[in-house]
Amino acid sequence: MKVAPSILAADPLNMERDVQRMVDAGADWLHVDIMDAHFVPNLSFSPALTAALHKRFPELPLDIHLMMTNPEKYIDAFCDAGASVLTVHAEIEADIPALLEKIRARGVLAGLSVKPGTPAEAIGPLLPHADMVLVMTVEPGFGGQKFNQDMLAKLDALRRMGYTGLLEADGGISMKNAALLRRHGLDVAVMGTAMLGSADPKADMAAIHAL
Repeated sequence: MKVAPSILAADPLNMERDVQRMVDAGADWLHVDIMDAHFVPNLSFSPALTAALHKRFPELPLDIHLMMTNPEKYIDAFCDAGASVLTVHAEIEADIPALLEKIRARGVLAGLSVKPGTPAEAIGPLLPHADMVLVMTVEPGFGGQKFNQDMLAKLDALRRMGYTGLLEADGGISMKNAALLRRHGLDVAVMGTAMLGSADPKADMAAIHAL
């Protein structure tokens, strides 16, 4: 299982230090939450930060999660900035298959995210266009929330529906539930507070990689 530490839990005044610590610990990806203060009640990072991270850590895949009402306006900007994975939400009012295919056309993995209240069945027609599905195990917008175990059933449902792409989850993932998530088919664990706040992230990542 891959580990994607989330910079939402990093010290904004020491971002480079915290990311380097995650790189040294063996991070597979770096998760970057982009919030527009409209789709979610919070405001966060920009293409400029993404570009800076890509320049400073060019070998580190950047997993960009667009929690935005109008992500179509920023797909090219984030692809140009160095995104390796670019995820949009299933709940927006847009031609989602077209957005996902546009991301793929840029040579970037196309991700599709679902909020806790969106059932797996609702995104069935979209799955052929997605390289990854990001299952939110908390309501998106803020870090440090408690893991919702009910979302395990959504991971199971996606596999039963025949989805063979990557499954990622975000929200309250920790060393206490990582193995459980893996048993339900998780491929990529987004970990913010649990990994950025770990006393020994190298050991924790090694344990997750071994699952």
